[in-house]
Amino acid sequence: MLGNFTYCNPTKLYFGEDALKGLYQELPKYGQNVLLVYGGGSIKKNGIYDDVMAILKECGKTVVEDSGVMPNPTVEKLYEGCRRAQEGKVDLILAVGGGSVCDYAKAVSVSTHCEEDPWEKYYLRMEDVDNEIIPVGCVLTMVGTGSEMNGGSVITNPTQKLKIGHVFGENVMPRFSILNPVYTFTLPKEQMVAGFFDIMSHILEQYFSGEDDNTSDYVMEGLLRSLIHSSRIAVKNPTDYEARSNIMWIATWALNTFVAKGKSTDWEVHMIGQSIGAYTNATHGMTLSSVSIPYYRFIMPYGLQKFKRFAVNVWDVNPEGKNDEQIAAEGLSAMEAWMREIGLVMNARELGVTEEMLDGIAQGTFLLQGGYKVLSREDVVRIVKESMQ
Repeated sequence: MLGNFTYCNPTKLYFGEDALKGLYQELPKYGQNVLLVYGGGSIKKNGIYDDVMAILKECGKTVVEDSGVMPNPTVEKLYEGCRRAQEGKVDLILAVGGGSVCDYAKAVSVSTHCEEDPWEKYYLRMEDVDNEIIPVGCVLTMVGTGSEMNGGSVITNPTQKLKIGHVFGENVMPRFSILNPVYTFTLPKEQMVAGFFDIMSHILEQYFSGEDDNTSDYVMEGLLRSLIHSSRIAVKNPTDYEARSNIMWIATWALNTFVAKGKSTDWEVHMIGQSIGAYTNATHGMTLSSVSIPYYRFIMPYGLQKFKRFAVNVWDVNPEGKNDEQIAAEGLSAMEAWMREIGLVMNARELGVTEEMLDGIAQGTFLLQGGYKVLSREDVVRIVKESMQ
């Protein structure tokens, strides 16, 4: 049954090879000072930095730069960004990069004028924003997180060994996002395929949960089939515009809150993956790929009919002459084969996970209620152990 819900997404998207021109329409809406947020400098090598700076200059903006955002943004970096935003009296934060840069920009937007420690307030106590928010815009250079059209923001505290995401409300979502598929062409293969699996994992976290046979399930099956098809093309030819544009669009719709409507949603793979990331600083998409097959095999008996549907509708498993368990298991085997085909990490040891970390990873994993089975700490240890085989 499709339950009651409210849906709103205020982010305006500019999509395509000319998408950057959208800045000419958006920048005049905001004040003089812009905090330009980006990562390790790849945007300077591929020319995106120069293109963005030229438009900022044409629009008469004063730019404060905040570079060096890492793949797993830390709380220390967040504090630094808040200082830069305060000193520059910024009116807009423009994130140019992948999901981590966008996540970080949203964290700075809610934290700059926060009178308390934002880590304590937003990431430990999970409180709502009750202070001034600096608006955010995004120029996306890597796909996967969907951060360009949602309120999510993940921050890591290396000292506490915690990696925590806070999903803020619509007032924190980017006001606009620039999506040019060409900007994703120069990504190294490992980052590209990690992003592909992050997309898949977002969809699966919502698909394998609670209420079945609603509109969202049909939409997600279509998104998954398109992702599988386009990912195979992109791995062979990373500059195939049609494949990369389809994947960019799938990534946005996978986590802009649309397909979650009517679903309880799971997110336990992300909780385990983020805890692994807090210990290893591993690439987010690879932490998800390393634990997904063990996790889904573990919960499959509790949501057997949905796993059977997944096998048939997404992976084209022929159900003739097979029982439900065999059909469902064949679907997960097909998914595992695709994961290996595109080059994902399938063993958590490759990410630096050791037996000594298991208890800590389990303790750092938030146990949620939305999936087919609520895990125990012992279940988490078992799943991560299996991911190390």
